Order: sequence, then C-alpha cells, then structure tokens
Amino acid sequence: MALYLDYDQAGLDAQYDLRTRHPCHPDFFAKWAADGERVRANPEARLDLAYGDGPNETLDLFPAAPGSPTLVFIHGGYWRSMDKSDFCYPAPVFVDAGVNYVAINYALAPSVTLATIVDQCVRALAWLGRNGAELGLDPARLHIAGHSAGGHLIAAVASHDFAADGLPADLIKSACGISGLYDLEPLRLCFLNEDIRLDAAEAARLSPINHLPDRAGPLILAVGALETDEFHRQQAVYADAWHKRGLPLEIVELPGRNHFTAVDALAEPGHPLFRAVLRQISE
Repeated sequence: MALYLDYDQAGLDAQYDLRTRHPCHPDFFAKWAADGERVRANPEARLDLAYGDGPNETLDLFPAAPGSPTLVFIHGGYWRSMDKSDFCYPAPVFVDAGVNYVAINYALAPSVTLATIVDQCVRALAWLGRNGAELGLDPARLHIAGHSAGGHLIAAVASHDFAADGLPADLIKSACGISGLYDLEPLRLCFLNEDIRLDAAEAARLSPINHLPDRAGPLILAVGALETDEFHRQQAVYADAWHKRGLPLEIVELPGRNHFTAVDALAEPGHPLFRAVLRQISE
C-alpha cells in the first residue's frame, strides 16, 4: 500500500536512509572531522563564540580581511547529528578568496524540537547582523549555505522576517542549498520521525516549500546526480516554487556526486559550485 506518492513504508525509508545506502559513510564523517580540526587549529580562528545561552548556541569564525563579506554554513545530519566542527573544512578556500567563513551549531533532535532548531539558526544570523561589525565582518554582506538538513535550515532562515526583529529585511543577501530538504511531509512519514517527532501540522508549518519569501536575494540549489529520487524531487519542487514567485535562482549540476560528496564541492576552488557561490557573494 502506498504511504507517500508511490512509496510504501520500506520504499520511503530507503529514499532517506543514506547511511544504509552508503556503508562507507563513516569514512566521510572521519575525514570531515579530521580536516575540520586542522582548520580549527589555526590561531586566527575564533571558536565557540556564543550567539545565545541555549544548548549548542555557538559558532566558529574564520576571518578574512576586516570588512569582508561572510558565508555562514549550516550543517546537516537530519537535525539529529553532526557538529559545526565537522564542516569547518571549507573555510580556507573562502578565506583565501577574501570571504569570512562561519560555521554555526544548533541543538540536536530529539533533545529539542525542529522548531527550536530553526529558531536557533535565525537567532545566529540575527546575532551576526547585530555584532558582526565588532567581529570585523560587514553585517550588510551576510550569505548562507547549508547541506541536507542544513539546506532546510537555510531555506527557513531565508524566509524569516528579519525586519520584525529590528534588522534589515534583506539581512541575508544570498543563499545556497546543497541536497536540501524543503518538504518535510515525507520526513514525518519515514523512520526519521522517531527523532524529529513532527506531526502533520508542524511538518507543514516548518516546510520551506509552504513559506516562500515575497522577496529574496539569489538562491543556488545543487543536488548530487547520484542521490535518491526523493532528494531530486525535493529540489525540483522547491526550484519550481521559487521560479513561480519570480525569485532569482541558479541550479548547479553535480555530476558523479552522491549525498556525501555533494557538499565537498563547496570546498573545491575549481568546482562550479564553489565558483557560483563565490560569484554570488561578490555581486
């Protein structure tokens, strides 16, 4: 019996069960962690800056020249795993290109709700908007990127009304979602809901596909060619909705990439994804 679209329970679970699909996933995690720790050992790095008082409300800053634009990265892990330190490894290529790199942390499910995680990411960006100048950043040039669950979170942040927080409505100048999750209904129905604990109303409320901004800076979307059909559908429906709003959008193809190698393209200076993000930041 179909549970979601044409998927039964086993089929839907398989679309999102990336660790089973890629048994070598511990190798990726170990490499990201090791590379991240080497980058964090740089004495110029400013580590574990608190943007709030709650659990995991910290960020790492890797500065370029004073007054430079900033890329803020939000990590994935299905909202229930990983850490900002695992995604510090792209920092050197951006700093070398004259862009500050920030990796933010947030509390993990099931210890907190997904709504709390979204709120933490919004507050992290608001904190940078208010305190960036003191840190040597240009708070008028904040850009965001995220992978997997981080793609969901950057989309949620991009739709947030920062003017209601006393900040510029265009606080986020551009965004990039890599292998993002923009429709949470299938996540609610699959094995992941044991940890993220969404009901139907909350899944709808927190799905970026249902809450597109009226105006936004340019958005880049990318998904690995070797990813599951559901990850391709997630991007396609969000891109279509973004187009229908007349919002600026660029799709970057990732041939030969799976879910875990897709994000690595962001740290490769010769890759079209890195070049597209850097161009977007520079415009």
